[in-house]
Amino acid sequence: MSSKTDIEVIIAGKVFTLSGYESEEYLQKVANYLNSKYNEYNKLPNFKRQPIDTQNILMQLNIADDYFKAKKQISLIEDELQRKEKELYDLKHELVSAQMKLENLSKNSNNRR
Repeated sequence: MSSKTDIEVIIAGKVFTLSGYESEEYLQKVANYLNSKYNEYNKLPNFKRQPIDTQNILMQLNIADDYFKAKKQISLIEDELQRKEKELYDLKHELVSAQMKLENLSKNSNNRR
């Protein structure tokens, strides 16, 4: 098991100490993601006019949306991978069958001589 990591990061202009068993790079990546979301939404005039509780809920909804879209994309990729693995299996089976037929034809041809 990895050792616990503590790292100070800045999120939305405030310093937080993140702790976990992930690498410092990963924890910083999470903080950077949150900062990019804050920056994205703070550029919207209507967002800034909302009460802070509403802003936080909107951010949480957006992050949840990103999560579910990524999860769906993973599912689609996994389905495509399974389809390609089945196709590869079928092609290998066809190749083996064709090789066996070729060997049989070759044996039959040699036996007729």
